[in-house]
Amino acid sequence: MKTSFDIIKGIHPGFVLERELQKRRLGKGQFAIAVGEFPQTLTAITKGKRRMNTSLSMKIEKMLAMEEGYFMILQVYYDIEQEKKKTRQDSKNDKPDVSLLRKILFWDTDINKIDWQKQKKAVVKRIFERGNEDEKNEIRRFYGSQTVNAILNQN
Repeated sequence: MKTSFDIIKGIHPGFVLERELQKRRLGKGQFAIAVGEFPQTLTAITKGKRRMNTSLSMKIEKMLAMEEGYFMILQVYYDIEQEKKKTRQDSKNDKPDVSLLRKILFWDTDINKIDWQKQKKAVVKRIFERGNEDEKNEIRRFYGSQTVNAILNQN
């Protein structure tokens, strides 16, 4: 069973902070000033455009009565996830041959931004519900028949 921390691993700590501030009905600008930080800095962090640093993390955790190091641990897991993505992009077999997949199957997202490993369950289900034989064969080739069958037999 996954813990709540396992679920948010790999998510930018700013997104978690944003949600925490919303839950507590705290404004970002006022909160930033309360912890001695520029509001622009906090906004950039909550949008995932800037890294969480140790001193700010400690101030935020103290102000919100959270466990020390919480946001820095999230930052490290986020950095690890970004490095994994970079490594996967460098390898040749990081995604299926998208030229064999009709873009209309992924009408609600940019096919080039799909994380093929994290979203494999949704991809397999979508292709096998709406795809043609060539698309199904490409997904079987990419994930392997055993993985595809396991996903399709769940429920």
